[in-house]
Amino acid sequence: MIFRDLEKVRQVVKEATDLDIAYAYDDLVFPEHAAFLLEFDAESDKRFYCYFHVDCLPDSKTEILDQLTQSFKKRGCMLNPKGSFSLDQKGEEIEIRFV
Repeated sequence: MIFRDLEKVRQVVKEATDLDIAYAYDDLVFPEHAAFLLEFDAESDKRFYCYFHVDCLPDSKTEILDQLTQSFKKRGCMLNPKGSFSLDQKGEEIEIRFV
């Protein structure tokens, strides 16, 4: 099992975007405002994936991805864009759909 270093991800997100982590669940990390989310790789502690909310503007997406990529790179890690997601409120639960 790979150790998931949430503190490293918190530092990367803060450095790159000045956002805090709002929520972490299993292998997913949700920064404030949910413009993007990060996923830990199941087999490597040096690889991460990034999904952007379907409503994230293309220019913002490019800027955020570049900043995150550079911040991960400084720590010897790789960030790969993986797609988009949407969130839907279902009563008291939130449903994540990857598209």
